[in-house]
Amino acid sequence: MIDRRTFLNGCVALAAAGNLPAPARGATGVARLTARPTRVRLAPSPYPKTEVWGYDGAMPGPELRMAQGARVQRSFLNELPQASSVHWHGIRIDNAMDGVPGLTQPAVEPGQEFDYDFVAPDAGTYWYHAHNRSTEQVARGLYGALIVEESEAPDIDREEVLILDDWLLDPETAQIDPDFTSRHDRSHAGRRGNFIATNGRFDLSLDVKQNERLRLRLINAANARIFVLTLSGMDGWTVALDGMPLPDPGPVTEVLILGPGQRADLIVDVTAAPGEAAHLVRIEDQVGVSQVAFPVSGRAAAARRGSPLPLPPNPRMDISGMEKAVTARLNMQGGAMGTLDTAILDGERKSFRQLVDANQFWAFNGTIGMTDTPLANLSVGETLKLEIYNDTSFPHAMHLHGMHFREVTGDAGLGPFRDTLLMFGGETRTIAFVADNPGKWLFHCHMLSHADSGMMTWLEVA
Repeated sequence: MIDRRTFLNGCVALAAAGNLPAPARGATGVARLTARPTRVRLAPSPYPKTEVWGYDGAMPGPELRMAQGARVQRSFLNELPQASSVHWHGIRIDNAMDGVPGLTQPAVEPGQEFDYDFVAPDAGTYWYHAHNRSTEQVARGLYGALIVEESEAPDIDREEVLILDDWLLDPETAQIDPDFTSRHDRSHAGRRGNFIATNGRFDLSLDVKQNERLRLRLINAANARIFVLTLSGMDGWTVALDGMPLPDPGPVTEVLILGPGQRADLIVDVTAAPGEAAHLVRIEDQVGVSQVAFPVSGRAAAARRGSPLPLPPNPRMDISGMEKAVTARLNMQGGAMGTLDTAILDGERKSFRQLVDANQFWAFNGTIGMTDTPLANLSVGETLKLEIYNDTSFPHAMHLHGMHFREVTGDAGLGPFRDTLLMFGGETRTIAFVADNPGKWLFHCHMLSHADSGMMTWLEVA
């Protein structure tokens, strides 16, 4: 069983966007976002380009950047061979715009359009990605960054958006492995790639200067990979997690762990000397590997600045009503080396052998997949305390749509405001949030193979 301590002990060792063309317009006159097949250079020459699916023919998709409180309008056009939808990950928006087929909207069939229209209430680092057959569509490249800028910009010289991902490629052809329903992936840690990239580049390198101050917006878009990161030649502070500002920036002293779907904003000072290189380092099997290189040339300033100030808080970040909160419990079960003997699938109790035959491996509270009734039925303004027990041998990144939560820590303390919780095997943890956004909201594991093989439920805010 992989617990957090074992995971950490095993880990500790040692393009800037250009000018984009004006977007096409949909039938309603708003800017269009088109999902379609394309070919991009992933593996180096002499490998051929890799066929991917991208938004507007790019991978990652176009960066969507706006001011806090701005209205976002996109007419989504599906030019894929299968139905799709767009989920705006981490944005607290109207339920009808959340992009979950079967829960908030019908899937958009090939050749059809759907208009997304919402306000971005919170500043921070978010992303958008496909939410139908996500295990395949996200693995094929259907994602992009969504950046909501603060009204008061932090004191930095520049910022970089870094989308981390891995790809499962055929080592002979550099094409994406088409087996998106592998029993091993679904029953173990999920679909993990053999080719790791940042912004679609395996060798991303960004020139910097000594004492330059950068904001790094990190997004983990991988299907299942947990990125364990540290800094070399840079000193940094974590200023936001999952888009939400921290009240006090915390120094990056050891490693930063990002589960699938999670984000982190760092403010870093380049300390490496001119002629050297700083790195965002990925820890793999107790070895440090450069995820992004930052070659240093010249000096931006003679001396470093002091510690950064906190980012401005977003609205509605407090958790009230804890003393009279509604309580619920979620038991995660199943997977290889698990204890799940039977579970409900499609309304019938099945043995584990029958579940394996159906390629379904994970259960929440003894049920595989979505239920007819929600995990919790809440009124607007109620507070929920949800205890989650990971009774499996694998980590799971639990993502809540439509709202953010705080983890209830020792002595009733509350952790950072987040939308995705990374849980290791054997852990029991409790989250709390105020049900302030009406609608039917998905709660699922963002190891996408796990969600596809059972780890999905929902909550209703009436």
